Amino acid sequence: MARVIAIIAPLAIIAGLGVGGTFVLQNLKPKPEKAEEARVGLNVFAEKVRRGDLQITVEAQGEVRPRREIVVAPQISGRIAYVSPDFIDGGFIKQGQVLIRVEAADYELAVVRARSGVASAEQTLTREIAEAELARQDIEDLGLADASPLARREPQLAQARAALDAAKAQLKDAELALERTAVYAPFSGRVWERDVDIGQVVATGQSLGRIFANDVVEVSLPLDDEEMGRLGLPLAFAASTNEPGPKVDFTAVVGGVERHWTGEVVRTAAAVNSQTRQINVIAELQDPYGRGADNGAPMAPGLFVNAVIEGKTIPDVLIAPRASLRGDDRIFIGDAEKGTLSVRTVDLIYSDPHGAYVRTGIDEGEFAVTSPIQAAFDGMNITVMERQADGTIKTYEPVKDTPDEEEHEETAMRLTSAKGAAE
Repeated sequence: MARVIAIIAPLAIIAGLGVGGTFVLQNLKPKPEKAEEARVGLNVFAEKVRRGDLQITVEAQGEVRPRREIVVAPQISGRIAYVSPDFIDGGFIKQGQVLIRVEAADYELAVVRARSGVASAEQTLTREIAEAELARQDIEDLGLADASPLARREPQLAQARAALDAAKAQLKDAELALERTAVYAPFSGRVWERDVDIGQVVATGQSLGRIFANDVVEVSLPLDDEEMGRLGLPLAFAASTNEPGPKVDFTAVVGGVERHWTGEVVRTAAAVNSQTRQINVIAELQDPYGRGADNGAPMAPGLFVNAVIEGKTIPDVLIAPRASLRGDDRIFIGDAEKGTLSVRTVDLIYSDPHGAYVRTGIDEGEFAVTSPIQAAFDGMNITVMERQADGTIKTYEPVKDTPDEEEHEETAMRLTSAKGAAE
């Protein structure tokens, strides 16, 4: 028995030392470091949300036309004897200027004949007045108290006076026709076109040409009901001193250069177009060939212009880039530090090519993502990139998490235990 114990005891000691050594080595063995997983994030472009005032605008298009335009026509007939050198296509004319004269010889003769008729009628009336006076004296001498009006020559006197009035009317008519041999410009403006020339015989009412006033031009801008509401314009709007119309910025390319003119809305049309369901808003530009011109370039009739109508101003709103708006009321916000995406529902006021204007849902300074993202969700890994003013791109790398202190403490405790066991 003692011999068996003597054999087993060394073996047990050796086995115990082996197990203990193995335990000690296992605890003293450094724990393998966990390799950090490579972070996969989608690169997206973003712009910072800013604060500002919202100037609501409405865009429209229309053709420039003069507010006053007429066809020049004579009130008498005859052969044209004179044409003003300014009465040509594109010519400038002034109010009261003679544009055309018709030969006046026939009308001058008519005035002479009418004057002769007046003189004859005056002579007849003078004779009748004298004869009526003689008849009155004869009646008084005879003592006739019931003499008839004919005996007093009253009808003859009335006829003579009527004849004189008719003769004077004929004279006035002849003088008026003589005056009308000259056609005058009723207002200052420009000549659109001229249809006649010297020597041509014209009839009463025949077109001599077209002229228009250059003091004001107007543009008819068709808007729908939503756009009218955005501008705050009623259907029966008419601008006044107390309630001026919205400002309008007109643009058109003239001579290869984009020109700008500033006008204002003055009224709305009387009715809604039954086919388009739109209403025309009339905007005017004062003095288009003078103060209203853009560096000498007038907003001439016939131009097709783009118009931006200014509506009301809403102060202190959040402005995000238009490309960041998803649908009607969602904006993607990127957290540059964490590298995650947040899908926000916003209270959208209005959007245009310049931005999306929001009351709530986002904060100033946050990054609004403009890049397209498919199947976006909250917490999605992204890397925010921002395009700088000089054209360079700034990339915001997410901040890495610091090692867990508790894990270090646990490792230190294991090492201490292992050393104690070994001892």
